[in-house]
Amino acid sequence: MRANCSSSSACAANSSEEELPVGPEAHGNLELVFTVVSAVMMGLLMFSLGCSVEFQKLWAHIRRPWGIAVGLLCQFGLMPLTAYLLAISFSLKPVQAIAVLVMGCCPGGTISNIFTFWVEGDMDLSITMTTCSTVAALGMMPLCLYVYTLSWKLEQNLTIPYQNIGITLVCLTIPVAFGIYVNYRWPKQSKIILKIGAIVGGVLLLVVAVAGVVLAKGSWNSDITLLTISFIFPLIGHVTGFLLALLTHQSWQRCRTISLETGAQNIQMCVTMLQLSFTTKQLVQMLSFPLAYGLFQLLDGFLIVAAYKMYKRRLKSEHRKKDTGCAEGCHKKKSASLKETSAFLEANEEVALTPGPSVPMDLHTALEPSGHISSCT
Repeated sequence: MRANCSSSSACAANSSEEELPVGPEAHGNLELVFTVVSAVMMGLLMFSLGCSVEFQKLWAHIRRPWGIAVGLLCQFGLMPLTAYLLAISFSLKPVQAIAVLVMGCCPGGTISNIFTFWVEGDMDLSITMTTCSTVAALGMMPLCLYVYTLSWKLEQNLTIPYQNIGITLVCLTIPVAFGIYVNYRWPKQSKIILKIGAIVGGVLLLVVAVAGVVLAKGSWNSDITLLTISFIFPLIGHVTGFLLALLTHQSWQRCRTISLETGAQNIQMCVTMLQLSFTTKQLVQMLSFPLAYGLFQLLDGFLIVAAYKMYKRRLKSEHRKKDTGCAEGCHKKKSASLKETSAFLEANEEVALTPGPSVPMDLHTALEPSGHISSCT
């Protein structure tokens, strides 16, 4: 596998890992503008997400990297294996099988950080996992590709985009580091920045999706098999990531985080690697897959967020009904107790006024059963 990176526009497009593939017929100037604007907006977005990270919690994940280890196992264990099994099961052509495998071997993308924030996941773990998977990709991508392509007998070498990985790390770590610093120095202001960033993140995802489809219109083909795989692949990643996190006794918050990190791949890194390794004629058969995968992982992410919001709303509604019923029950018990106490006092007064032998009575003991009001939880 070759480690060099050409100076073509493919390498220049490395700065934003959430961009969707750029087709061979796209206009160069429009592509450059789209790349620069997306990179700047992604940097600002990562800065706002960094405002939700606390250094103490981040350091705790690094000191006890159990959650990170589970995430890396999902990223470079489950995803490449799933890609290989899908390619074999659907009997893909060699170039199409390579596209699926490269996607499975890529590290996680920053899109997972946005969705993790929206589902109230562990942001410290999410950003740490994205960074660690990008660093691990320097060695794990060549290793996974070598292991799974041994039986395929490729006619050409695959180029690992090390420059792309380095640029991704810079664009990820520097804005996040500034966000962590702002959260440490100005915690109140950081919450405002975080809310604005969440809104901007949603708009950015929609803009990138639409612009990516327009720029990559020359890369679409009518291969229903690739579209089917691009639809089920991220779903398998989300489900298997969640199950593995659950089996390793991670918290529900971490399970949601690891699930999103597993299914969300670095689309632009996959596209760059394909562009550096194959000819234009071969790319026509391959680029439709990462494009479709990127769109479906966006759709899956929005569906997961919507399902989580509905679940939270249902829980709040049930809790509110429970509290209302509890308050009404306590009020009825209190009213009944007050009536019993009032009736007892009236009867006691009548006894006191009636002539006859006095009967000693402990008023406190008599009142205790009636006056006791059970607490409602």
